[in-house]
Amino acid sequence: MLRSVAAGHPVTVDITDDFVDGAVVGTPGALAVSVVSALVDELVVVDEGAVCTEMLALYQHDGIIAEPAGALALAALPQLTARVAGRSVVCMVSGGNNDVARYGEIVERSLVHLGLKHYFIVDFPQRPGALRRFLDDCLGPTDDIVLFEYTKKNNRELGPALVGVELAAAGDLAPLVARIERSGLSARILPPDSAVFRLLI
Repeated sequence: MLRSVAAGHPVTVDITDDFVDGAVVGTPGALAVSVVSALVDELVVVDEGAVCTEMLALYQHDGIIAEPAGALALAALPQLTARVAGRSVVCMVSGGNNDVARYGEIVERSLVHLGLKHYFIVDFPQRPGALRRFLDDCLGPTDDIVLFEYTKKNNRELGPALVGVELAAAGDLAPLVARIERSGLSARILPPDSAVFRLLI
């Protein structure tokens, strides 16, 4: 819809992430585009992780089970704080069509959005004590390893491992990266928009 309003006519996009399935439309209708263009002052793009954070807040604090599209308006509100300050605001929360089997994915997406969960590819030397060294030299006192997948191959000096780390605060990432760099281990963080990262959640 954002691209269609900018173009002045319906625009087709490829859907790469249909998590907010109640709002996923590859091609909006011409009537919808004309109505939105005429009546809507501003369109806001909302990260799926922000939607997950809002879904969890609705459930944990208000006892409301909302589907992703149902939490979309509330998830957009933080981006509009300056615009709506001092005004009465109404956000529509609709739709409770949420599968409890997705709860783990919702928590995961929320943690990533909040900067509390990160994944690294770490090349560990294939010798005893390599993991212990990583734990002692790299992790901070409140950092948790939540995923460790190690691929050991014969006749190689290094074995890559996928390491998921959950942090107590988003600001803990920079010190963690600095400690990894000082340790001499070869490690790279997986960007959330990478294909490998999308396989994890």
